[in-house]
Amino acid sequence: IEVPERAEHIRVIMSELTRISSHQLWWGVLGMDLGAFTPFLYGFRDRELVNDIFEKTCGARLTMNYIRPGGVTADVDEDFAKDVRAFVDYFTPVIDEYETLVGGNIIFQERTKGIGVLSAELARALGCTGPTTRASGVNYDVRRNRPYGIYPKLSFNVPVMTEGDSWARYKVRIAEMRESLLIVRQALDTMPEGPVRAKLPPIVKVPAGRWLGRVEAARGEIAFFLVGDGTDKPWRVKVRSPNFSNLAALPEIIKG
Repeated sequence: IEVPERAEHIRVIMSELTRISSHQLWWGVLGMDLGAFTPFLYGFRDRELVNDIFEKTCGARLTMNYIRPGGVTADVDEDFAKDVRAFVDYFTPVIDEYETLVGGNIIFQERTKGIGVLSAELARALGCTGPTTRASGVNYDVRRNRPYGIYPKLSFNVPVMTEGDSWARYKVRIAEMRESLLIVRQALDTMPEGPVRAKLPPIVKVPAGRWLGRVEAARGEIAFFLVGDGTDKPWRVKVRSPNFSNLAALPEIIKG
């Protein structure tokens, strides 16, 4: 199935906005868990701006179901580019405020530096992915290591740190929000006109064989594995969430 070029751009924009929204949630809750309520209010204030774009685009704010086989469900509205650019312009300096409010707080640093250290070896052994493993020095990002969509055409860095502690995981996610904003700008600037969904048969049948697709979600690699037998009902479907493997590290890194 050949996904139209415009749909590929929309997919990237929506995926990176989702990454930012997820990190805003993480940042606000992290602050609250460590005893600071203000980050929660700031994070959710800014997250609403992203959710408003989602709602205006497809009617849903969280569980969007917008990206479909062959493209997306429907084209973006006429205000989409303007709304997204307005958010990017607003949020770019706000990340500096996040860093001042939380990252620059000495109490926060004392409660995260050297805490919950996850080694690169253990991260690999447990199948950790995303910011969790990149904070441990494992330079793996599906967008770079197994390129898909228009990501090979875009210029961005993959933040990596080596300490493997809670502080490193914090710094990686902050840096990732900055990179996502750069990616969104590029995708907007190069988005062409045209269709947003490939023509598909009424019933999509999974060909016989084993099939694996994966993308870089906000918390790591999410993969979909199918075993097809040529019918419209795959013999087996497996969804590989990044969260299960990442959380598997918790019993090890909280010792002591």
